[in-house]
Amino acid sequence: MPKGRLEAFSDGVIAVIITIMVLDMKVPHGGSLETLLPLWPVFLAYVLSYVYIGIYWNNHHHLMHAVSRVNGSVLWANLHLLFWLSLVPFVTGWMSENHFAPTTVALYGLVLLFAGLSFVLLTQCLVTIHGRDSDIARWLRDDRKGKLSVVIYAIAIPLAFVRWWIAFALYAIVAATWFVPDRRIERHEDVTSARDRPDTKS
Repeated sequence: MPKGRLEAFSDGVIAVIITIMVLDMKVPHGGSLETLLPLWPVFLAYVLSYVYIGIYWNNHHHLMHAVSRVNGSVLWANLHLLFWLSLVPFVTGWMSENHFAPTTVALYGLVLLFAGLSFVLLTQCLVTIHGRDSDIARWLRDDRKGKLSVVIYAIAIPLAFVRWWIAFALYAIVAATWFVPDRRIERHEDVTSARDRPDTKS
C-alpha cells in the first residue's frame, strides 16, 4: 500500500504533540524578568522534549523517503512509535512541574527508551517487507548509534535516583548525537538523487 497516508497522519500527530507541549507553558503573572525565573524547569524540559520530537520527525521523514511501500505491520509499528511520543508532553509536564524529582526524570527516560525501541521496531518492519537485500536493509544494517542510545537510556534511568541532573545530561547527550539526521539514509539518498538526476550538460 502507498506510504503517503502514513506520513501525513504521523506529521499531524507530531504537530499536535508539539502544540500540547507549548500550551503547558503557562504565562506568568507580571511583566518583569523575575517572574520568568520560576519557569526555568518548565522551559528546560520543554526545550529537550521539543528537540527530541523534532529528531523523531526528521528521522521519520528520512526513513519514509527511503522506502517505497508499507503494510499492516508497518502501520501498527508506526502507531506504536506515536503512542510513546504522545506521552512525551505528559512526562515533560510532570517532570518540570515537580522540579525534576527523581521518579519523574526516570519515567521521562523510560518513555524515551520505549520510543527508541519502537523506532527500531518500525525500521525492522520496513526491512522485512522490502527484503534483506534491499537498499533500506543495507542502509540500516549498521545501527550502532541506535543501540548506544538505548544503552544510555537504560543507564540514565536508575541514575535519576542518584542525581537527576546526571540522567538529564545523558538524555541531552543522546539528543545531541541524533541532532543531525541519520547519515546512513541521508548519504544514500544523495547518491540515489545524483544517479537519477538527468544530465543537463549540452
